[in-house]
Amino acid sequence: MELMAQDLTCERGGRIVFRDVSLALKAGELMQLTGPNGSGKSTLLRLIAGLNEPQAGKLTLHGGEQELSIGQQAHYIAHQEPVKSALSVHENLAFWRDFLGGGEVEEALHAFDLARLSSYPAGLLSAGQRRRLALARLVLVPRVLWLLDEPTVGLDTASLSRLGGIMGGHLDKGGLIIAATHVPLGREPDARLDLGRTP
Repeated sequence: MELMAQDLTCERGGRIVFRDVSLALKAGELMQLTGPNGSGKSTLLRLIAGLNEPQAGKLTLHGGEQELSIGQQAHYIAHQEPVKSALSVHENLAFWRDFLGGGEVEEALHAFDLARLSSYPAGLLSAGQRRRLALARLVLVPRVLWLLDEPTVGLDTASLSRLGGIMGGHLDKGGLIIAATHVPLGREPDARLDLGRTP
């Protein structure tokens, strides 16, 4: 399994966000994505997830499911959590399980210490709890590629440790992770990509 990007260029609002970005990430590897605000970190993650289109370049996932797009084989966890406030924590996860074709809700609840909040309306959760609920999708629905945009924001020390362990388990099984962050992830990245250069 290998994710490869060659000479990606992306434009938004008539402005080149980044130009000629290339990367290679193999099974079991973690890439840390860095760069100042506006350098294109989120844009690159969205592009890999299939939510943005590049103006130039090529993106391929070797060894993946050929009948599926890269986005269909990835989890993209963004800044804004896709949490339905009117639904309970359990109902949110059940929705994602049914929509994405996932696994066990109870396993995902326990992975991020959400079991005691299972019946709580998601609208009453703190920012950190909402973040944990969004991250629980990683455990709920198997996907080979994880695209994480500032995944540690709002997490306390215990939750950071849980996330680090879950990420490590995914990598140990041959998964791939790209994380946009400037803080330690509990594991030394195998590669770094800095988008700080002006295109």
